[in-house]
Amino acid sequence: MDTGLIHLHSLLRWVALLAILVVIIRAFSSLRKSKPYTAADNRWSLITLITFHLQLVVGLLLYFTQGWHNQIGNMSDKVIRFFAVEHLLAMLIVVFLVTFGRVKAKKAATDDLKHRHHFIYFILALLLLLANIPWPVREVGIGKSWFPGM
Repeated sequence: MDTGLIHLHSLLRWVALLAILVVIIRAFSSLRKSKPYTAADNRWSLITLITFHLQLVVGLLLYFTQGWHNQIGNMSDKVIRFFAVEHLLAMLIVVFLVTFGRVKAKKAATDDLKHRHHFIYFILALLLLLANIPWPVREVGIGKSWFPGM
């Protein structure tokens, strides 16, 4: 089961990155050209929100099934600290930023504000996300494969 969850978590990483990039590019373009907030903008932010929440659920399943929650006392090990604390906390903040950005955009009075909220909150989420994904180029033990199982 863990292998399937790891593959799903890895696949969703790419879907989440694509979705958040689409929202950021659409918001930036719309801000520059003063475009109206469309149903497609709303749909892409919803797809992003759903993807990130699904990624969170799969990640939490991995966190508990792999026993990272039992490793909190061993913070001198970089790998354990990364997966048991740093990655989890950063990704919780990322999901919060995506959720908060979408809610703020939905409640905004003007189209410009909707695009601005998407751009600001989603770009912050993207930066934190990119900094805390276990990319293959990270130090030994933390870095994971670009596509696990392939």
